[in-house]
Amino acid sequence: MRSNREIELETKKVSKLVWDYALPAIIGTMVNATYNIIDRVFIGQGVGALAISGLAVTFPVMNLTAALGMLVGSGAASRISINLGKKDHNRAEKILGNSFLLTIVFNLVFITLLMIFLEPILMAFGASEQTYPYAKEYLQIILPGNIFVTMTFSFNSMMRASGYPQKAMYTMLIGAVLNIILDPIFIFVFDMGIAGAAWATVISMFIGMIFVMHHFTHKNSTLRLRKKNIRFEKDILFAIVSIGLSPFFMQVAASGVAVLMNTSLKNYGGDLAIGAYGILMSMFMLIIMFVIGLNQGLQPIIGYNYGAEIYDRVKAAFYYGIKIATVVTTFGFLFGVFYPRVFAQAFTSDVQLLDLAENAMRISIVAFPLVGFQVVISGYFQSIGQAKKSIILSLSRQLIFLIPSIIILPRFFGLDGVWAATPVSDFMASLLALIFFIRQRKILNKMISKQRQ
Repeated sequence: MRSNREIELETKKVSKLVWDYALPAIIGTMVNATYNIIDRVFIGQGVGALAISGLAVTFPVMNLTAALGMLVGSGAASRISINLGKKDHNRAEKILGNSFLLTIVFNLVFITLLMIFLEPILMAFGASEQTYPYAKEYLQIILPGNIFVTMTFSFNSMMRASGYPQKAMYTMLIGAVLNIILDPIFIFVFDMGIAGAAWATVISMFIGMIFVMHHFTHKNSTLRLRKKNIRFEKDILFAIVSIGLSPFFMQVAASGVAVLMNTSLKNYGGDLAIGAYGILMSMFMLIIMFVIGLNQGLQPIIGYNYGAEIYDRVKAAFYYGIKIATVVTTFGFLFGVFYPRVFAQAFTSDVQLLDLAENAMRISIVAFPLVGFQVVISGYFQSIGQAKKSIILSLSRQLIFLIPSIIILPRFFGLDGVWAATPVSDFMASLLALIFFIRQRKILNKMISKQRQ
């Protein structure tokens, strides 16, 4: 028998359904972005400008840990949505059990390796003698607690995919609110510095993990984490990983790009330029997280209806998502062009760092209106299980076009060339996404026409 949530996915007005699912996801991702940014604000104001640079050096490492979460969480969420659309609840629960075990194994192996080789990794990622102590102090606390972070984010995605978008939002709100409360207490009251920000994050995510895992062990949940399913099954693992590879590669690429960006900034602008990059990424994160939240809301709608072969609803949700994402990234572009210094002043009062951040933002955000379109199209292919296309689109913006731009442009334009690499990559990746979009539109129209005949 179909649940009310499944009936709703097939029949409710698409625009309303998108907001029903996307709004909680957007609030969750935005809150997550906000408390990461709050970390940087408190660190910048309470510890200093070089601490922001030290935190920015940790970005590649944090992107790698996030990649593991996306490999499992995003892949499992997509497969769960598709299998629920096919009314195969048993397989959906097997995906849940395999994901639990896979998350634990990946984290134990990966975190152990990072902790062993932490110093050479950070120095290779752009740390200097001045910024290394900050980066090391932060990661020595964050990395062991990353299992809580990964479990929270991965199973939060599965919670949303199984029909609980509001509850998934509450999971993120719990962690975010706790983090925002604990940050100033640990940093200012207890005078723990950058370590205080790390402890605030770990404690907050532990509480979030308890909340999300309680949901999947409760008898009233649509899907339950059952002991019999916590074992590896080859076909289930392949189903999860094949879809999760797209966001995984995107995060790994983002990590590689962050390393290249940090080292280029260090060479052309010094430690404070890396700090400016940290501020710039905070601005980008706010807007991109909105689009990612939108994508997360679209995923169960598109995935379920694609599995149920209701293609006109797939198309409607897809198009609606593109429109919303483009409006949002255009707003981000306008704010970044006209108010970059206002944003940067939240992080620091250091005049040199403010000047660097203002210039960086105005250059880097030039092609930002196109980014929403590109990200939604990449998410669409992930939602319908076409992993190869999603991977290509994900990597095009973060790797294929960006890395050559970072290498080539600074040779001619110095530090401004490093900043200009981002809009050049965004423009080229959006052109590629447009080609994929035109082809997919034709395919969708054919499938819809065939059903109407």
